Amino acid sequence: MEGAIKTVVSVFLKFAKGKENLGGKEFQTLVEKQLNNIMTDAENSKAVTKMRQDLDENKDGKISFQEYMILVGELAQQYSHQCCSENERSLMHYDWFFFLFKVLLYTFGCSA
Repeated sequence: MEGAIKTVVSVFLKFAKGKENLGGKEFQTLVEKQLNNIMTDAENSKAVTKMRQDLDENKDGKISFQEYMILVGELAQQYSHQCCSENERSLMHYDWFFFLFKVLLYTFGCSA
């Protein structure tokens, strides 16, 4: 679980270039490079812009780490629902936190 947390933080900092927020271009690049396998509109700049605007709770035009975590949580939840639909029984055996961070590792292309 510790590794998954480090991965989530590292991905944010890499695309934010060490800053506290992701600008529009950085967010677009993160989505295109890191989420294109699980998001159908990852390369559609209008769709990504709309997503960024929806995530931007304080309307400052940037995505903070907290706003980024909302995206990560929503994607993990959607993935969880998809997996439960496909094989509900096998997922019942996973501890919820273990499953969440396995999803994060998968999402960001890392191995456990």
